Amino acid sequence: MLSTVKLSNILFVDIETVPQYPAFSEVPEPFNELWEKKSKMLRAENESPESLYERAGIYAEFGKIVCISCGYYFSQEEFKTFSFAGDDEKEILSEFSKTVNSFCSGSEKQLCAHNGKEFDFPYIARRMLIHGMNLPHILNTAGKKPWEVNHLDTMELWKFGDYKSYTSLVLLAAVLGIPSPKDDIDGSRVGEVYWKEKNIERIAHYCEKDVQTIGAIMKKYKGFS
Repeated sequence: MLSTVKLSNILFVDIETVPQYPAFSEVPEPFNELWEKKSKMLRAENESPESLYERAGIYAEFGKIVCISCGYYFSQEEFKTFSFAGDDEKEILSEFSKTVNSFCSGSEKQLCAHNGKEFDFPYIARRMLIHGMNLPHILNTAGKKPWEVNHLDTMELWKFGDYKSYTSLVLLAAVLGIPSPKDDIDGSRVGEVYWKEKNIERIAHYCEKDVQTIGAIMKKYKGFS
């Protein structure tokens, strides 16, 4: 399938998410009670909803997007990135939606992310619906047949039909000889960098490096060195 996909027709995407509030003590009703119920299945015997709240950002119902980074191949050797980042999630989603609708106007255009089918794409779509926004056509997959969904996923492609395990972006980059994108922070620290350091530029830089890595992996998949 990848033999028919042109690198220039792919928009590579990565998102960074954080809990909606800086601490569990600030979560209003009824979401504090709902988080207690949600986190119950995740908690060990000695853990509390408060201690696990830093993980709330991975759930679209309890988190929010603070950065969406995109990348594309301007040429086979030149990869360009840009980001939408900040405190206003609706503005981030609106600007991303405009970009996606513009870039993905043709049937041959595709979105690509690492674990995007399980995380990035549904998270973006859910947050858009929460904000009352219309979904870009390429994210509105309801009722579409599998071959009509123009989404690529570098993790899914690596599985070759084996659904037993998760392969991280860092591990996949390492085995393919691609420099690691995690030389500053990793996903577990994004909430801290956002809420405590207030450093959105650092998050955007980190996110763009992930996008560059996803693009490099796809290039490997296509057989280019």
